[in-house]
Amino acid sequence: MVQLVLPLLVFVAVALALFAGRAIAHDVSDVDRALIVGRLGLQPTLYLWLGAKHMVTGYDHLLFLVGVVFYLRRIREIAIFVTLFALGHSITLIGGVLLGLHVNPYLVDAIIGLSVAYKGFDNLGGFKNLFGEAPDEHVAVFVFGLFHGLGLATKLQDLGLRPDGLVGNLVAFNVGVELGQFAALLVIVLLLRLFAWDHNNRYARVIVNGGLVVAGFALMTYQLAQYLSG
Repeated sequence: MVQLVLPLLVFVAVALALFAGRAIAHDVSDVDRALIVGRLGLQPTLYLWLGAKHMVTGYDHLLFLVGVVFYLRRIREIAIFVTLFALGHSITLIGGVLLGLHVNPYLVDAIIGLSVAYKGFDNLGGFKNLFGEAPDEHVAVFVFGLFHGLGLATKLQDLGLRPDGLVGNLVAFNVGVELGQFAALLVIVLLLRLFAWDHNNRYARVIVNGGLVVAGFALMTYQLAQYLSG
C-alpha cells in the first residue's frame, strides 16, 4: 500500500510544482479581487475566509509544512515548529502590508520554492553528510517563515486593499491563514501517520523528502524563469 501511495503523492506534488504555478502561484484571482472591490471598512469574515483559502491552496506552503513535521512525532514538537513558522510569516505578512513592502512576487516565490527543497534535503541528512552538521532547524523554520509571510503580504497587496479597516482586516486575514494552516496540518499529519511514520521505512523517507527536493527546485526554477522573462 505504502509503495503505491507515496509515489503517487510525490507525483502529484511535482506535477503541481511544474504545471500549476501559472494558475495559482503568485497571481491574485479575479474572484478574490472582485470580492474586495467596493467593500468598505472592516470585513473580518471576508478576510478570514481569504486567509484560509490562500493557505490551503498554497501548495508551496503545504509542501514546506510536510518537510517541517515529517520527523516530528510529539504534539509539543509539532507545536513548537509550527509556532515558529507562524510567528515568522505573521511578522512579515502584517508588517509587509502596513509598511508597504512589496517585493517582486517571482523572487519571493522562488525563495519559498527553495525553502521546500532545503527542508527535503535537510530531512535526507544532506547538510550533515556534506558539512558534518545540519543548520539549526528552529532558526531555519523561522527564517523561511519570514519569506513565506512576505509572499502572502505581496499577494494581499495585489488585491487592492483599502486603508479603512486595514489593520482589522489584516488581523482577520492572518487568523484565517493560521486556521487554514491548522486544518492543512491535521491532514498532513494524518497522511504521514498512515503512510510514512515508520522509523524503519527508509523507502518512505527517501521518496517523500526526495520529492520535496525535486518539487522545491521545480518551483524555484519556474519562478526564476518567469522573473527573467518578465
